[in-house]
Amino acid sequence: MRKVGPIDFKLLFFAVAILIYGLIMVLSSGAVQGYNATNTPYFYFLQQLKWAILGVAGALIALLVPYKFWRRFAGIGIILSFILLFAVLFSEASVTLKGSARWLKIGEFFSFQPSEIAKLALVLFYAHILDRYPVRHLKDLALPLGVLLPLLALVYKQPDLGTTMVLLLTAAAMLLRTELPLKYFFMAVPVFGLPLFYLVRHMEYQWTRILVWLNPWAYASDDGYQIINAQIAFGSGGLFGVGLGQSRQKYGFLPENFTDMIFAIIGEELGLWGTLLLMGLFIGLFVRGYKTARECPDRFTQLFAFGLTSTLAIQTAINLAVVTGVFPVTGITLPLISYGGSSLFVTMVEIGLLLNLSRWRKAGVDSGLKSAKRGILGRAKETLGG
Repeated sequence: MRKVGPIDFKLLFFAVAILIYGLIMVLSSGAVQGYNATNTPYFYFLQQLKWAILGVAGALIALLVPYKFWRRFAGIGIILSFILLFAVLFSEASVTLKGSARWLKIGEFFSFQPSEIAKLALVLFYAHILDRYPVRHLKDLALPLGVLLPLLALVYKQPDLGTTMVLLLTAAAMLLRTELPLKYFFMAVPVFGLPLFYLVRHMEYQWTRILVWLNPWAYASDDGYQIINAQIAFGSGGLFGVGLGQSRQKYGFLPENFTDMIFAIIGEELGLWGTLLLMGLFIGLFVRGYKTARECPDRFTQLFAFGLTSTLAIQTAINLAVVTGVFPVTGITLPLISYGGSSLFVTMVEIGLLLNLSRWRKAGVDSGLKSAKRGILGRAKETLGG
C-alpha cells in the first residue's frame, strides 16, 4: 500500500480552535439554564464535553482507516439513513420536541438525530456514484435524484426544513462538479423552488416564520420574540462585547441561546470582533477543506472532500444567516459551536475524514512529483545513452 503523508495541520488547527471556542461558549451561554434545570451551571458544558471526547474517538477512527474502506459503506450508509428516518416518523422510539420528531431514543439516556447521519451518508453516496456513474445528461440523474428526493421528503416530514435545505444544497453543490450543462441547474431552481414554496405556504407555522422574517416587530410578543432578542443581543455587544459570561439575554430572554442561537450570545458577550474571529476560523477551515478537495489524487476523493466541506459550509452559512435575520428562523445548529451531541459527533467524524483525505492528497502529490522526476531523468539517461 502506498505510504501516506502527514495530515493537514492547518485544517486540524482551525477545527480544534472552533471546537474550543464552542465549548467555552456552551459553558457561558448554557450556565443559567443548566443551573435552573439541574442546580449546576456546568451541566450542558459537561454534556457537550462528553460528546466532544466521543467525537475525538470517532474522528481518529475516520482518520486512521484508509478512505477506500469507507467507500464500501456508501450504499449501506444511505440505506441505514432511510431506515432510521422511517423509524423517526413511525416507531415508538421516536422523540418529539417542540412539534418536531427528529430524535430516536435508545435506552433511558441516549438519543440521536438520524438526519445528522443522513448528511454524511448522502455525501459519501454521492461521491461514490458520481465517480462510478458520471453525469453528463439528464437521464444520468435518475439514480442521484432517485435517492435524494425521498430522503428530502422524510427529513421535511419531521418537520426539519433547515436540514432539508442543507441536504438539497449539498447535493446541488456536488452535482455542479459533474459534466451536466449549467443551464439545467438554472432550470432546477423553479422545479424545486415552486413545490417548496407551495409546501411552506400551506404549512401554517412555516409561513408564519416568513411573515415574522419580513416584519419581526409586528410579532414581537410571540413568534418574533426570538429573532428580536437575538438582534438585541448583537446590539448590546457592540464592538467588544459585554464580557465573557456577562450576557443578559441568556437569563430567559433569548430562546435556544446555547443551541441554534448561540451566535447571538457570542455577539453579545464578545462583540463584533468575537464574531469576526469565529467567522475567520470557519473560513480558514473551509479554505483548507476545499484545498484538500482540489488536490486529492482521484475523482472519488475529490468529490468526497468537496462534499464534506460543502455540507459544513452550507450549514454554517444558514445558521449565521438565520441568527442575523438574513433568513427566516429555522432550527439548525452551528457546527462545532452549538450544543448538540449528534451534530457535534458527526461533524467531528467529518473533520476526521477530511484529515484522512488530506494525508492521501499529500501522498498523491508527492508521489506524482517523484514519478514525474523519475520519468524525466529516465528519458534523459536513455537519450544520453543512445
